[in-house]
Amino acid sequence: MTADELIREFFAGSRRALSRVISMVEGETPEATAILRQFHARTGRAHVIGITGPAGAGKSSLTGRLAAAWRRQGKSIGIVAVDPTSPFTGGALLGDRIRMGDLALDPGVFVRSMGSRGSLGGLSRKTNDVVKVLDAFGMDIVLVETVGVGQSEVDIVRAADTTLVVLMPGMGDGVQALKAGILEIADIFVINKADRAGTAGLEAELGAMLALGCGRQWSPPIRRTIATAGDGVEAVIGTIDDHLAFLRTNGMIDQRRRARAREEIIMLLEEQIRRLVLKRLVAPDRLDHLADQAARHERNPYDIVAELIATLDIGRGNRPA
Repeated sequence: MTADELIREFFAGSRRALSRVISMVEGETPEATAILRQFHARTGRAHVIGITGPAGAGKSSLTGRLAAAWRRQGKSIGIVAVDPTSPFTGGALLGDRIRMGDLALDPGVFVRSMGSRGSLGGLSRKTNDVVKVLDAFGMDIVLVETVGVGQSEVDIVRAADTTLVVLMPGMGDGVQALKAGILEIADIFVINKADRAGTAGLEAELGAMLALGCGRQWSPPIRRTIATAGDGVEAVIGTIDDHLAFLRTNGMIDQRRRARAREEIIMLLEEQIRRLVLKRLVAPDRLDHLADQAARHERNPYDIVAELIATLDIGRGNRPA
């Protein structure tokens, strides 16, 4: 199948074509960039919602319940579930796909699991591109569930219009949220497993921390859920709708998406410059030689890098490969 045929099937609503395009994006094939270029004008329509928080808080259960509730409203849902990648094998469990097996059978839901590939911010480097593909496909809502690594879960703000931070009683989550900066990224706090002891204390602690914050036009509400039973899910959806309406009324959704575009441009520049440097300045054998010198303390890494940068004359018209 040619790229043009694949794109035609994609815009005709073929889930097979959608899956193939995402695989191309994840695999960083030469065709992927060309496809993303064509898709860009068709993005910006979906409401992108990030779901983050510590492992074990019930993010997958909540994601599934939210998706099912939106499906009852007739909305189409894309789900990107980012799972931890092994630092040794590079493989990922992709357990969210297993837990969301029933949802994946719904023709109005598309679930894609991705490995984090070592990203420390809870997201795969290609997550944003996959979100754009689902957006271009016509999904009304795209849910992005992060790895669940705790204090590094802050990259989600670069991908989402609305960010939910899911906590649970009994894990010291209030203190951890303050340490991690999660307090600043949350648009909505969800205390899941709210039938457990300590729920009221966690809610009070979060409320006290939020009361210390100032200068925010939107004060993050706190909602309780028992996701496994579906309790509180409709209230969370209502709060998400309220947040989207707030963003639109105040022009903040455009600000967030502009900031996201800026981050994407910087990220692409960094990738291209890195490729340029490695390709034109540091061949693998030379890099090994320089590493040996540094390891033997014959030279220091700072002087090595300064020397390499000095030979990179971008002003002569060098362009990233």
